[in-house]
Amino acid sequence: MTSTLPALPTSYAELLAAVSAPADDSGTTSRPVHDPATGTLIGHVPIQGVDELEADITTARAAQKVWARRPESERTELLLAAADALEAVAEPLAELLSREQGKPLNGPNARFEVGGCSAWTRVSATTPLETEELVNDGQVYATMSWKPIGVVGAIGPWNWPMLISIWQIAPSLRMGNTVVLKPSANTTLSVLAMCHVMNQVLPEGLLTVIAGDRQVGRLMPTHPGIDKIMFTGSTETGKKIAESASGTLKRLTLELGGNDAGIVLPDLFDNASTEGEEDAITEGIFWGAFINTGQTCAALKRLYVPDVIYDRVCASLTRVAAKMPMGVGVEEQNLLGPLQNQNQFDIVDRLVKAAVDSGARVLCGADPDYDAPGYFYPATLIADIDGDNPLVVEEQFGPALPIIRYSTLEEALREANRLDVGLGSSVWSADKAKAREIAQRVEAGTVWINAHGAIDPRVPFGGIKSSGYGLEFGAEGLKHVALPHVING
Repeated sequence: MTSTLPALPTSYAELLAAVSAPADDSGTTSRPVHDPATGTLIGHVPIQGVDELEADITTARAAQKVWARRPESERTELLLAAADALEAVAEPLAELLSREQGKPLNGPNARFEVGGCSAWTRVSATTPLETEELVNDGQVYATMSWKPIGVVGAIGPWNWPMLISIWQIAPSLRMGNTVVLKPSANTTLSVLAMCHVMNQVLPEGLLTVIAGDRQVGRLMPTHPGIDKIMFTGSTETGKKIAESASGTLKRLTLELGGNDAGIVLPDLFDNASTEGEEDAITEGIFWGAFINTGQTCAALKRLYVPDVIYDRVCASLTRVAAKMPMGVGVEEQNLLGPLQNQNQFDIVDRLVKAAVDSGARVLCGADPDYDAPGYFYPATLIADIDGDNPLVVEEQFGPALPIIRYSTLEEALREANRLDVGLGSSVWSADKAKAREIAQRVEAGTVWINAHGAIDPRVPFGGIKSSGYGLEFGAEGLKHVALPHVING
């Protein structure tokens, strides 16, 4: 094997040309893709159906048998080479991602996402997963190791299309599986481009992208040639996938909707003596909520703040929000972009209007320019809002944060835990030890302290309640794309 990379696209134009399909006015073989910030035509993606899916699964099943026989060291080396390839094409990938998804190049956005793709690939490739000695008492000797599942069917979302696809791809390949990936119809070009780059390094047949329609998405969970489904998306769709997959008893990893709560403790500003120091603290809260313009499953979506510092937190968050430029993603100064599609814009707009109509107080935002190009919704903070308001109890998935007062910690915990979701959550305090104590009582798969959404490829991540099941990341994530193999005797 060699670590020398093959010839790779060197520019955005070259990358786009490699994955964009020819235009088809009849709409039978390709469809147009437009920039959500400007409406500009970017390119075209192929339209593929059941026949292509059948061929991809057949190819993947044949390739998997060969891939699984390769030593783990070789699989690791090839994945590390794929990470090198992603790094080499990072800037063109980031530009394509920005133009198709809408997220800005800078901040925790497009360049950040592409960098995460190579980082997650490296960690997935190199995380140790040794054979476990279960019992060795002189009479019984039992071990457990991990074997490939087979073909993993991955169904990705549009909010972090490249990074979440990598979460599905890299651990699956590391464990000896092959992957058939269906990206969201909203961000197909980005995923096609990323996988095109990886496939310049990986052996043929390991990673296939099908630019499929809804019929393809419905067929994947029922197809006997797919051994596991990994899905990131809405709870409603996740339930349908689980039901469809039951006929073949497929293994599932479902990372579903969230409505993450953040609880601010009364001592949050105890170590802050100026507005600037307060703003440095609340900037973390802001980005916990507004990362990717709020379009993140594990973003902070409802913030509970005690009466004693409520006005100070509201004022500080408003100052922070005013400093964050929103605009076209490829313009370097911007940190917030448009919503990715009209449907998501309409959801955010409806929920904010319901909050305003209820008498909640607008601190900033809530005034989109409906006549301007692009799906831009301004960063919106809503105060003095009832805990039963739709903006609080429904997942907005956009740049609007409700800030709910509480009087006692018991009240805050009760409100934070009462919804049937549990992906992430956070506790904010000047005393980390105290915050960790409170975190024990929060019902979520992950509780962050003085941060929100701070995922790490070494740390397992997954939801509870209606936010799904199964783990990703770290050694535990590798186990969830593998089969346990126990030898006893």
